[in-house]
Amino acid sequence: MRRIVLTLCGLCAIAAVSGQATSPAIDVRAVAEVETKVGEPGREFIKLVPANRVVPGDEVIYTLEIRNPTSHDAVMPTVVRPIPAHMAYLADSATGPGAEVTYSVDGGLTFDVPENLEVRGADGKMRVAKSIEYTHIRWQLRNTLKSKSVAFARFRAVVK
Repeated sequence: MRRIVLTLCGLCAIAAVSGQATSPAIDVRAVAEVETKVGEPGREFIKLVPANRVVPGDEVIYTLEIRNPTSHDAVMPTVVRPIPAHMAYLADSATGPGAEVTYSVDGGLTFDVPENLEVRGADGKMRVAKSIEYTHIRWQLRNTLKSKSVAFARFRAVVK
């Protein structure tokens, strides 16, 4: 069995603030975790632990901490996250309270809702993209991120 060691170094997030010429610095920190059962038989519960070592088929939960460390409010910030090349996005798993979530299949150049994303099939015809073909996720927060406050977003992906 092939082992892949997952590190967050190459999984940078891009943060931007829409509608502002000069945007406050939004810090985005990502945490990759896996679910594990802990406790005694019959009294087990699920706990999230760091995804230090994962193998193909493992499901990884990415939590993004979106922080506004500045003294200015960030009006409707946008966060873009690439899906790691060795991962396949799990459909309908991206969440973020008060955020509009859209996806890209072209390396983050354009974003849209799943039913509008198209890719060219093997037959040369355009078809609706599958979630495993997504390259990026974008969260557009609908509310202002107040100074010194934090918002969270999350998605799941499977190791290829």
